[in-house]
Amino acid sequence: MAEVITMPRLSDTMTEGKVAKWHKKVGDKVKEGDILAEIETDKAVQDFESEIEGTLLYVGVEEGSAAAVDSVLAIIGNEGEDISGLTGGAAAPAAATEEKKSEEQPKAETAAPAAAEVPAGVEIITMPRLSDTMTEGKVAKWHKNVGDTVKEGDLLAEIETDKAVQDFESEFNGVLLKQGVEEGGAAPVDSVLAIIGPAGTDVSAVGAPKAAGQSTEKPAEQKAETKTEEKAAPAANSSSSDRVAISPLAKKMAQDKGVDINSVQGSGENGRIVKKDIENYQPAVKPAASAPAASAAPVAVSFVQGEDTETPNSQVRNIIAKRLSESKFSAPHYYLMVEINMDKAIEARKEINSLPDTKISFNDMIIKATAIALRKHPQVNSSWAGDKIIHRGNINIGVAVAIPDGLVVPVLKHTDQMTYTQISAAVKDMASRAKSKGLKANEMEGSTFSISNLGMFGIETFTSIINQPNSAILSVGAIIEKPIVKDGQIVVGNTMKLSLACDHRVVDGATGAQFLQTLRTYLESPLTLLL
Repeated sequence: MAEVITMPRLSDTMTEGKVAKWHKKVGDKVKEGDILAEIETDKAVQDFESEIEGTLLYVGVEEGSAAAVDSVLAIIGNEGEDISGLTGGAAAPAAATEEKKSEEQPKAETAAPAAAEVPAGVEIITMPRLSDTMTEGKVAKWHKNVGDTVKEGDLLAEIETDKAVQDFESEFNGVLLKQGVEEGGAAPVDSVLAIIGPAGTDVSAVGAPKAAGQSTEKPAEQKAETKTEEKAAPAANSSSSDRVAISPLAKKMAQDKGVDINSVQGSGENGRIVKKDIENYQPAVKPAASAPAASAAPVAVSFVQGEDTETPNSQVRNIIAKRLSESKFSAPHYYLMVEINMDKAIEARKEINSLPDTKISFNDMIIKATAIALRKHPQVNSSWAGDKIIHRGNINIGVAVAIPDGLVVPVLKHTDQMTYTQISAAVKDMASRAKSKGLKANEMEGSTFSISNLGMFGIETFTSIINQPNSAILSVGAIIEKPIVKDGQIVVGNTMKLSLACDHRVVDGATGAQFLQTLRTYLESPLTLLL
């Protein structure tokens, strides 16, 4: 019996998908695990594999076109099976396909005059959209100069997005004929980034804004360029996730959890990564110490007496300015502060660090305690969405990390399920890669709560701006040794101040206070985390 395959929801914000390329045609045999098509989501281009065996009887979305999530993408069944009832009385699949081809032919002929400006064998590479919020990209560095020979997979340039610097690889062979954006310059997404073609080809007339017909001439090739979003992230580790055998469900789970699929051992057929491999995956603990999570060398600015200087804003700083302004001016912030006795936390940390190959920080303990406290106060783990409040089903804590260009917030996915050592290893790893601009885009998305710690700089108390779409952010100060009153006596104690900034549209004052009260209990009595 024929089965209808619908447009999958491949990201939490996806409302429609675009078929960048079909890998199977009507009439082709399809096996479980075969790649049916490449689907362009709002974040990346992803391979879509079949979970059904049979014959491809119907294609519901033509190559280069988009359709809403859950609409008919394809129908697979037995060869010759009648599927008119599933397609709303559509003509026979083969005939429909021929009609589509005949319709596409005049389109190509219409587009030909616009495409005549592009010489044969020349490929126009546009500025890719490397994150869901990216509107323009900055060329941090060119790795190929005009006249250089370029092979498929060669590193063309480093592109600075609003979140990170990512390697951009060529998918074409030829000679770099033109750089559309100079090193250090920025350009909008989809504008001309580079032109590759045969040596000596005149491309002086190429690079003007594309005509309307030209944009539809080769949708599959244009979307293949966008696919570098998916390739760019693993490039920092000198490997490509596109060559990893993984099921679509496992791939989405890995993205949601921030798991590097190159480090996962597959248990499926021929080493394919399946759902249970992601569910059971545990990141390797790295005992090697690293720099504190929130510290980084500031941008070097030379002081010259009597002389004003300027520093052009990076893409990261421009986006930080935009988002912080939007958060501060749109979300009604209020602040709650509490002082915590850290004596027992200090003792607990000493005992934990006395174990072999174990080294955790106070920041790790605060992250763990915060994650468990969010379980008891889910309203704080929620987001404002205009006419509704979204209560998040996962606890993903973003940890603010200072970098020379400003601030980034890598995310610990499913933080409440992580151990101290897992939190410690993940924070050190992401903080280190954040400072070298090696974080992947998906490692900075999906936070439900954020923590900013300036205690290592000796700051006793401060307030932070909420990291949207979170509804709260915790500011952590330094642990200070000072006189305190204990059992009616003045003794020396260790205290730490916490400040909670809340979005009053989501978190009421009493709710925020109760959350801090629970967090205080966990930190002042660490054993309660085990209950």
